[in-house]
This record gives sequence, C-alpha cells and structure tokens, in this order.
Amino acid sequence: TQDVSDRRVASGPMLAYYTRPGVMTSAGRFAALLDGLPHDVAALAAVGQGLLIHEHMARGYGVTLSEEDRSSVHTRPAEELLAQIVARDSRPLDVARPPEARLPGNCRHFTVLMTAMLRARGTPARARCGFGGYFGSGTFEDHWVCEYWDAGEQRWRLVDAQIDAVQLGWFDIDFDLTDVPRDQFLIGGDAWERYRSGAADPGKFGLSLIGETGDWWIAANLMRDAAALLNLELLPWDCWGAMPGPEDPIDPELAALFDRLAALTQAPDATLADLRQLCDDDRLRVPPEVRNAVRGRLERV
Repeated sequence: TQDVSDRRVASGPMLAYYTRPGVMTSAGRFAALLDGLPHDVAALAAVGQGLLIHEHMARGYGVTLSEEDRSSVHTRPAEELLAQIVARDSRPLDVARPPEARLPGNCRHFTVLMTAMLRARGTPARARCGFGGYFGSGTFEDHWVCEYWDAGEQRWRLVDAQIDAVQLGWFDIDFDLTDVPRDQFLIGGDAWERYRSGAADPGKFGLSLIGETGDWWIAANLMRDAAALLNLELLPWDCWGAMPGPEDPIDPELAALFDRLAALTQAPDATLADLRQLCDDDRLRVPPEVRNAVRGRLERV
C-alpha cells in the first residue's frame, strides 16, 4: 500500500521539501499570524474551519452568498487568502469567525490553508487532489485533502480539514478525520488505476452537484494532484496541457501517459525526481497561464 511505501522511503530531504512553503502555501507577509497556532492536527483544522466557509454548503450554516461573495473561490495563494481573511476580521486566526463573516472557498482552500499552517509549524504536509467517497451521494466526489507526516508513526496521514461538526451531521462518517482511510479518499492516481483495471466505474467519479462524471474528470484530478506534489496547488477548475474535457476522448497514447503519471503519484517519496521529469512533458507541464474553466479565461499562476 502507499502507507507501506511512504514509511519505507520518506527521507530527511524529502520531508524537508514538503516542510518549506511553496508558491501557494507561503503565508508571505502574514507569516507571523501563524505563530502560536495549535500543534494538534484536529485543532489546527478547526482554525481553518473558523475562517472559511464552503461556497456550496453556506446555506447549511444559514448564509446566502452573492456572486461577489463567491469571487474569493478563485484565489490561489494562501497569502492572498489570509489577506482577505484579515481584511474582514483582524482578530487572531484562532478566533472563529461567525459563518457569515468567513471567507468563501472550497475543499481546495481548506486544504491549502491547512498545508500552509502545518508547514509553518515544521510539519511536512502536502495537498492531495482526488475523490471523497463519504458524502452520501453514491459518487466519489471531486475533493481535496491534506496529507501530513506523522513523525511518531513514521507514515503519511490524510486529514480532511473541511469537515467540521456541522458537516458531520450531514454525512455518514465513522472514521478519524485526521487519518482518513485510503479507500475513503482516493488520490487521483488511485482512482485512475481503479478505472483502468476495470475495478471502478468512471461514471462514479466527478461532481454529482453538477451532474458531471467520467474518465476525463479522473485524468484531470490526476494532473492536478501531480502538480500539487510538485508544490503547485491549482484551483479545481484550472485546466492546462493534455487535461481532457467532457467531450475529449482519451486515446491509447494519452492513457499510457496517465498510467505512468498515476504510478508516480501513488508513491511520490520514492519517485519525486521521476515525477518532476515526467511533468516536464509539454502535455503535463503547468504553463505560466492556465485556463480558469469557470471564468472562461486564461489566468497567470
């Protein structure tokens, strides 16, 4: 399993790589705000839950968002997320804001902020893009979680930083959210492997909210997960290179490329150099501008 692989090969330099802030996980001019935050992983996740609100779940908290409110979901760097958070409320980050004062985002924003907070306290962490199977929809839903290094157990664990006490009342979750089982959250590479082996129906992977699923969605999240492993955590709707759309067939040559990419993302600590080399392929490399599919335009990253 991936746990066994990571336990065997995670090295000092590798862990250091995932402790240093990246382009999207640097707090930048707000770094001092992360000082003194809790060291307990669950408590740290609760900090983010008191700062952010999921744009598609806001009504469950009694909040109605305008389109202007939702513009923050297009924010990529943690530094800019923090800028918007403190512009709304300048109190310390561990002071939970009322739901209507929280910054709208999605699972990716909870994950990026969690990754930034963990790295700031010296804990190796990285964002993972894939699919969550615990939302009660019968679909493995498009989702992001944070993967962090448990030094005591010498293994990587998954933490879902989005699911708070309110959401626990909506979903049938019977596991530790700071140690999400690997069959409950599938990284993009695991989902791709299941699909390619015939073990999973690609029509069960996507976003049921908008009625879109398929092999193209699995491939897209595989590419986003690979980019995140190289410290570039993009938006869930950022598109580039060979990333297919709903109407794009995945031919055998491209499928073989995704097979190789999936294998490398499944054991990244052993294969990071190979992953970096493969992602130099023009079909996978993240360019200076990506297409924001929601806004229908190119944006610099």
